[in-house]
Amino acid sequence: MPLVVAPAASFDALATLLGPKRSPDASVCWCLSHRLPAARNRALTGRARGEYVRELTTRAVAPGVVAHDDGEPVGWAAVAPRAELPFARSRTIPRVDDLPVWSVWCFRVRAGHRGRGIEHALLAGAVGYARDQGAPAVEGYPVDDRGARVDLTMAYVGTRALFEAGGFTVAAKTTGVSGGFPRVFMRRSTSG
Repeated sequence: MPLVVAPAASFDALATLLGPKRSPDASVCWCLSHRLPAARNRALTGRARGEYVRELTTRAVAPGVVAHDDGEPVGWAAVAPRAELPFARSRTIPRVDDLPVWSVWCFRVRAGHRGRGIEHALLAGAVGYARDQGAPAVEGYPVDDRGARVDLTMAYVGTRALFEAGGFTVAAKTTGVSGGFPRVFMRRSTSG
């Protein structure tokens, strides 16, 4: 069965990809740090973080896309309307116009599945999902690592090369930094 990227409608798949590995009470990210305002993100702890993600999977618009390999969840990309995210009010990530764009900002590929192009498939799936939901364009804010190795913990935002391979172009500079690398604002139309 080939790699399939689909809207994230299964909480169990997200728990496998994003949830705590040891204690269900751990306050792991669950890919909420850029989805929620900072104060709300800090206030949401332990199991409540997972419950918030469970609720996201029941909404009409999925919180992102999941890659499945032979039915097993192996990768995740967060994608949502920018207007619903803290990026809409960011001081480090500029807003270039008033288009109702979507943002893709977080990638996770499970250990043992990396190096197989899953991030590329996730980015294409995120763009396709945003297009299907009516988004005219998709933005990303990856690190501009210039080919240097990026720590996996900080690579969650993706790299400029990943976004360029996905048809994105630089739309603006940012003052954001991740893992010691500058972040760049990239965008692509969903019609091309």
